[in-house]
Amino acid sequence: MSRDSLDGLRAELRKKDELIVRLLCERAEISVRIGKIKASGGIDIFDPARESGVYGFIEKLNTGALPSGALKSIYREIISASRALQAPVSVAYLGPAASFTEAAARLHFGESARMEYGASIAEVFAAVEKGKCGWGVVPIENSAEGSVKATLDHLVATPLKIRGEIYLRITQCLLSAAADPGRILRIYSHPQALAQCRGWIRRHYPSAALVETASTADAAGKARNDPEGAAIGSLRASDAYGLILVAEGIEDFPSNTTRFIVIGGGGSRSTGRDKTSVLFGTRDTPGALHGALEAFASEGINMTRIESHPARDRAWEYLFFVDFSGHTEEEAAGGCLEKLARNTTFLKVLGSYPKGDSSP
Repeated sequence: MSRDSLDGLRAELRKKDELIVRLLCERAEISVRIGKIKASGGIDIFDPARESGVYGFIEKLNTGALPSGALKSIYREIISASRALQAPVSVAYLGPAASFTEAAARLHFGESARMEYGASIAEVFAAVEKGKCGWGVVPIENSAEGSVKATLDHLVATPLKIRGEIYLRITQCLLSAAADPGRILRIYSHPQALAQCRGWIRRHYPSAALVETASTADAAGKARNDPEGAAIGSLRASDAYGLILVAEGIEDFPSNTTRFIVIGGGGSRSTGRDKTSVLFGTRDTPGALHGALEAFASEGINMTRIESHPARDRAWEYLFFVDFSGHTEEEAAGGCLEKLARNTTFLKVLGSYPKGDSSP
């Protein structure tokens, strides 16, 4: 390509940049006006259903060379910055900083949201329940290791609703401050992370003591102060805690993905691409569970997940968590819940919310 043609194309890019910046500023001004209307009407600044619709709209508009995922990432920050102009959006997440939950929260809310970490899942729920933060993000299940019990326990009693979900591909790293990584004697991490890497640990550090922590970021903090220790966590934690990257991609399954939920007050309206989560209990009689599940089959509802969970106040009795496709505003889902209520001893709708992208 000649110098003249290259300079010409760069000049075209500058003109496009000028146009983009001008349109972004105009969009921001409209966003501020929307924020004032929301404030006067007591409407939440963050609306998961509305934002899901925006992403769907821009994906349909995209007919160019830019991948849809890249366009969504750009718009995530545009929307995040617009929200910040309207009012601060505060998000509690399972921390400390550089945890996978923080990465999921930033993936969902963007960099302009105000992030505050909780040292435990209980602290995240409490921060939102007490109004310290408007939203919370906690892990609920991993594709290899199953559900996060602490999250299920808190969903039983919380007045909050599930307002969204986030899928995050998990790449685990071994991080250490040890002068000789070959002499690592202790490996710190969250129980799920340790389980996700058990095969790799067995092959490379069979004699190391495994120390459970509240989060992978907490593990990085402990490894920073242990000259014979290491942590399993994110690559981001390496920079955040000044640790050496010993090995990357040490998870046993390459498709290792964690599902996180967004918790908050209120509810989300239907988007046409939703999921509903419910919790119910059945009588301790033969066929009781079958009778309850018949409600889904009779209405043609697709269950995407079912899991039993011990009832904490009644020994050897169980509650059931179910996720299904659809929204409570839809006729089929409504009919299903009516039938389910008649065949259960306890029923709680945990939330209807936009489906997350399960192949991030």
